[in-house]
Amino acid sequence: MASVMHRSSSDGGSSSGWSDAAAAVSAAAEDRAGWEVRPSGMVVQAREDGAPPRPPPPEIRVRVKYGGARHEVPVSPIATFWQLKKLLASRTGLQPADQQLTYKGRARGNTEYLDACGVKNKSKLVLAEDPASLERRYIERQKNAKIESANRAIGAIALEVDKLADQVTSIEKSISRGNKVAEVQITTLIELLMRHAVKLESIPAVGDSSSQRNIQAKRVQKCVETLDVLKVSNARLQAVVVTTKWETFEAPATTQWELFD
Repeated sequence: MASVMHRSSSDGGSSSGWSDAAAAVSAAAEDRAGWEVRPSGMVVQAREDGAPPRPPPPEIRVRVKYGGARHEVPVSPIATFWQLKKLLASRTGLQPADQQLTYKGRARGNTEYLDACGVKNKSKLVLAEDPASLERRYIERQKNAKIESANRAIGAIALEVDKLADQVTSIEKSISRGNKVAEVQITTLIELLMRHAVKLESIPAVGDSSSQRNIQAKRVQKCVETLDVLKVSNARLQAVVVTTKWETFEAPATTQWELFD
């Protein structure tokens, strides 16, 4: 254990060369020398050639308050707060990166050592969700809500485009057989499809909804292009006029009836 050095002050008295806090940190560092903590929290001897084996420091049990719950966790005193967070993750369900550990009214950093901060057996700590993590989670929820809303809107448009695409196919088959269709049918379909194109354009592209929106926009464009071609082909067809030839018949002969008294 490192000794605390004293020196004489200029006024003839004596004062400590190190503060008590610095001495505690130095002592903790000396206790940690020759030992390392694995990610699992296990304390093992550092790999140093020729170093005599040393017994690991005894575990301490820290009391951690999280909301209305209390957890007593065994941990090595030479562990870091990050390693303690890993042990707490399985108990609280809160991921280490989302945790904030407070000891003696101060949030502790991930690389700080428990013993260097004065954490001892039965010490009390407070666990809370990190404010930055809360903000990230809020932003993520907002993003997911926008994606869900966009997907619903795109899905509704997709159903309408399916119906219009069926009508385009029906008109295409009719014209390919040489049957002229009313031009208003084609122009009406084009107008309806363009309305859906405008709706798709107004939907914000967020996450996966962006690719879905592009797929439907390409479908609408393809249908409109097909109708433009069909409009030209339809104009070249002659309207078929169906006439009926009626057969005439002579008036039926009348029969003279003889009357008898």
